[in-house]
Amino acid sequence: MLGPGMFRFLNQAGTVTDPVDWNDPNQAKLWLYNLHYFDDLNSRDAGDREHWHRALLEQWVRENPPGTGNGWEPYPCSLRIVNWVKWALGGAQLEAAWRQSLAVQARWLERHLEYHLLGNHLFANAKALVFAGLFFEGDEPERWLHLGRRILDREVTEQILPDGGHFERSPMYHVIIFEDLLDLLNVHYAYGVEPPPAWREVAGRMLGALSGMQHPDGEIAFFNDAAVGIAPTPGAVRDYAVRLGLYGDEMKGLVVSLPDTGYFRLASGPAVCIADVAPIGPDYLPGHAHADTLSFELSLDGQRVFVNSGTSEYGTSAERLRQRGTAAHNTVVVNGLDSSEVWSGFRVARRARPLDVEYGVNGEEVWLAGSHDGYRRLSRALLHRRAWQLNGSGLSVQDELTGAFDVACARFHLHPTTTLIATGERKARFCTSAGREVVLAVDGGTLRVEPATYHPEFGAATPTQCLVVEFHGPHCESHLYW
Repeated sequence: MLGPGMFRFLNQAGTVTDPVDWNDPNQAKLWLYNLHYFDDLNSRDAGDREHWHRALLEQWVRENPPGTGNGWEPYPCSLRIVNWVKWALGGAQLEAAWRQSLAVQARWLERHLEYHLLGNHLFANAKALVFAGLFFEGDEPERWLHLGRRILDREVTEQILPDGGHFERSPMYHVIIFEDLLDLLNVHYAYGVEPPPAWREVAGRMLGALSGMQHPDGEIAFFNDAAVGIAPTPGAVRDYAVRLGLYGDEMKGLVVSLPDTGYFRLASGPAVCIADVAPIGPDYLPGHAHADTLSFELSLDGQRVFVNSGTSEYGTSAERLRQRGTAAHNTVVVNGLDSSEVWSGFRVARRARPLDVEYGVNGEEVWLAGSHDGYRRLSRALLHRRAWQLNGSGLSVQDELTGAFDVACARFHLHPTTTLIATGERKARFCTSAGREVVLAVDGGTLRVEPATYHPEFGAATPTQCLVVEFHGPHCESHLYW
């Protein structure tokens, strides 16, 4: 919140000066959702803006009648309930009209749970019912509390995989759900109520799994829908967990394996490689999926070098579709097609499935290999197999395609701070932001450079370059030396 009626969400500024602005059709849906969340109530230095906040609550209650507009959709309603309760627990006094509105919101939410969407939406709905059920007293709040707990008991088991990863396979949503679970533990403690013991055990697993999705710069890798600035940083939720007495094992070593989630973090010398050999998500819930199977990201000397393009918007635009496509990721595009058929804003038709994943360590060298069948619609025998071999002085990426195809392109998106020095038909030289020179040498294909864009945050796009290795035969190897 920048001032009375002034906001900045998703790197886009806007104002609310009239009742219709809460549902302004000229604003993106996600921006309007953020407007109704009230996250700023609990942000850093929120106490300095308390008079703005109190005026905003009064305005919201007055200008958003029950059941009307974006703010009463179940997801923003859920986040707002939690934020108002947190604000009150932090010492703010809720006026009688605001408390009444909060009760009405919980009552409305109970009747509009997002069973049709499931996943993180239903999780957020249930969390809000628990918060409201603990905040208020009486038979109705008791019902909210038990309903929320009952849903969460089922969803925690369903959504959190044995290795601690979230089943939608988005590192961003992993952090969001992890914070949700920490909040649920915390609010129980605030009211002197013991939370279900299983929730603490699951939270410990989620804490450990963070290590497999995190770059040395402290932020998440960009697989599926992921960007920074939406969820807290991994470090922030890790500190939160410690304050609640959770000490899940932080995975370290040359390989951090999340075999159920499908992410592997390989480390050797100055390099960290995070690879995706995962399903795109649950079969019944692929809404946040990208066609990124067998993609990877690479950091050197603590700085990102190869990056997936990230996510800058939701909705159904052509740009949203492009960012979900295979070409926006560091993997192989066959015959110009996506490995999983992403369409609309949150839909997927035929999708790639990972096969034959294996990994190992040989001294200071670590390796990972896996296949996927996403291109079998071109040829029943067509599989893409990729192997990574990483040591202190380089990375080898070996691609193999079985079955008939016309042309394949292995794509390597450079981070915008990486400087391309020279390129030839089979070799490129570039320099990282840390000053390290790297050579990419190609065997079995030809190299070219294409313009690309990088989207580390919603509402942000930065020009960059992509090294494209085109090949027509069954094998292609790309070797990086530093």
